[in-house]
Amino acid sequence: MNAIKSISEFHRLLSLPEPRHPLVSVISLTDAVFLEDEVWKGFVNRFYCVALKREATGKVKYGQQHYDYDKGVLSFTAPNQVQSLDLQTVDCRGKGNLLIFHPDFLLKHPLANSINSYGFFSYAVNEALHLSAEEEDDLMTILNKIDKECMHIDRHTQEIILSQIDLLLNYSNRFYERQFITRKNNNHQLLAKFEHFVDDYFDTNHTAAQGLLTVQHIAAHMNLSPNYLSDLLRVHTGQNTQQHIHEKLIEKAKERLSTTSLSVSEIAYMLGFEHAQSFSTLFRKKTNMSPLEFRAAFN
Repeated sequence: MNAIKSISEFHRLLSLPEPRHPLVSVISLTDAVFLEDEVWKGFVNRFYCVALKREATGKVKYGQQHYDYDKGVLSFTAPNQVQSLDLQTVDCRGKGNLLIFHPDFLLKHPLANSINSYGFFSYAVNEALHLSAEEEDDLMTILNKIDKECMHIDRHTQEIILSQIDLLLNYSNRFYERQFITRKNNNHQLLAKFEHFVDDYFDTNHTAAQGLLTVQHIAAHMNLSPNYLSDLLRVHTGQNTQQHIHEKLIEKAKERLSTTSLSVSEIAYMLGFEHAQSFSTLFRKKTNMSPLEFRAAFN
């Protein structure tokens, strides 16, 4: 696997001049010419990338999925995520911009910690953000400010650029929430599929054979990234995926505690727990009573 370690190396691979700043750059795709290099067949960047692709085309593989990008698409990649690019399909004659910045640029700044809270850096490529013309303009204004600031490297540069990156990420949060809400039909289908899968998993006793239901298991079944699924659920229900799993676990546990004579250990095993103590700890945390105390309330 090829690693693109620096902003300068990335510029070279796109036939661009040296970046004005060694740790951050705004790239116009109309200026880029991708070198015929083996690196594009499988690579990881050592930096963050925010890509706003407007009428530029190409096929990208990100993780295990291929994606054809088109106008009005905003996508995010964190360092060390596996990608590939089909150079035969790349056409940058349309508008497109990349914001790339190295993790070292964030050092000693609050964004170094808070950037991990932006789940969209782990979304799959088919979960990219589709923008309105007004939203694109808002983000392009920010990118232009960052690009301009890269010409002034002094003691204020880092703070000014990072404040703009932070603003861009907050706007992106807003736009993703808008997208979760406006795609009602598609999202309602996803929510129904989620509920059906979780109910089926518990009702058909998959838990005993496969163990505890996990966020990753559900996301893989739904062909979604774990973070995208959790953010979608949070916007529509107020709870993330793990909270939904726990809610269903407790619901099934209460049902079996109140309607059967199965021991706590047997119920824990049926729900996918390896250890009854782990089940009892979760049950108490969610209900403020032990499983046996809950059962006693029905006698």
